[in-house]
Amino acid sequence: MEFNKIRELVDRYWDGASTLEEEEELRSFFSMEHPHLPADLKEAQALFGYFAAEADIPMPVFPEIGTLTGQTPATGKTVVRTMVWHHWMKYAAVLLMAIGIGYGARQFTSRHDGVLAERSIAADTYNDPKEAFAATQKALALLSRNLNKGTAQVQKLSYFNEATDKIKAN
Repeated sequence: MEFNKIRELVDRYWDGASTLEEEEELRSFFSMEHPHLPADLKEAQALFGYFAAEADIPMPVFPEIGTLTGQTPATGKTVVRTMVWHHWMKYAAVLLMAIGIGYGARQFTSRHDGVLAERSIAADTYNDPKEAFAATQKALALLSRNLNKGTAQVQKLSYFNEATDKIKAN
């Protein structure tokens, strides 16, 4: 057989457009030894050789349907059926996990509710508007100081960026 025809069949095989007869023709071609086979067809030869080797491997025998349902198989062997309650450890573990998650959720909500109650009490501690105003001014001054520190650091970064731009320009 000509190598050009085999190349066409291999291209059709890679495109998924080959027929079963063409694939059988490729299998039979690559099953024989060809001493002067071109390099592009040697790749396909390895693939079809793998397919041929795997086709010779016997498939495992699956049990009959009767053994899965608990009926006695035709071979005469007895089937051991397991009861659901034999796996009680699984069910106990699931139950303990559910209890643990429920307990954790209850603890989280009770702590969360307690924190909110403390915050609402702390928010209403000022009866005098002047004291509340002074506390607000103090908090805003602290915030302003911290923002100014951040602005100074950003200013240093801008000087650094300008210096690097000047160095790149030279």
